[in-house]
Amino acid sequence: MKFSQGAQGRDQALVELFTATFTAAEGASEGTLIGDLVGNLLSRTPAPDRHVFTAEFDGAVIGAAIFSRLTYDQDDRSVLVLGPVAVATEWQGQGVGRQLLTHALQALREAGIDIAVTYGDPNYYSRVGFAPVTTTFIPAPFALQYPEGWLAQPLTEAEMTPLKGRAHCVEAFNDATFW
Repeated sequence: MKFSQGAQGRDQALVELFTATFTAAEGASEGTLIGDLVGNLLSRTPAPDRHVFTAEFDGAVIGAAIFSRLTYDQDDRSVLVLGPVAVATEWQGQGVGRQLLTHALQALREAGIDIAVTYGDPNYYSRVGFAPVTTTFIPAPFALQYPEGWLAQPLTEAEMTPLKGRAHCVEAFNDATFW
C-alpha cells in the first residue's frame, strides 16, 4: 500500500470512490451527496485550503481523506477539518483508514497545521487521536445535528486552547446539510 498527498489528476477516481463507498454504507442519495461534495471540494476549493491524502494499491485509489480550511474571526491558528473519508468497501476493516489518517495527520503536523477537527464517530476517530470537544471550545460553522461527534486534536506541542470568533468553512461545506 502506498500513501500520497494530492489528487494528482484523479478527481474523477476520488469522486467515484466516495460515491460508491457512501452509497454502499448509507444509500444512493447519501452517495450522490458525498460524491458531489468531493467534486466541489476538488474543483472549487483553492489548493492552499484543501489537503487530499490517498491510499493506493496496485495503482488504484482504495482510500482517501480530505481536509479543508476552517478560519476563525478572532484566531489566527491554522485549523483544518477532516471530511469526508472513504475506504473502498472491499478494503474496510483492514486498517487502511487508520493508516491513511495516521499518515495524513503526521504530514499536517510537519506542515505546521495547529489543529485538526472532524465531525464523525468518536469511536472510530479516537483511534487516531481525536477527542470530543464542545462547540464552545471550538465553534463549528453551523449548528451540529450530533454535537457528540465534534472532535479535535492539536497537531503541535502547544496546549490546545479555545478557538475564538465565528467559524468559516470552505464554500463546498458552506451548507447546514453537512453539519
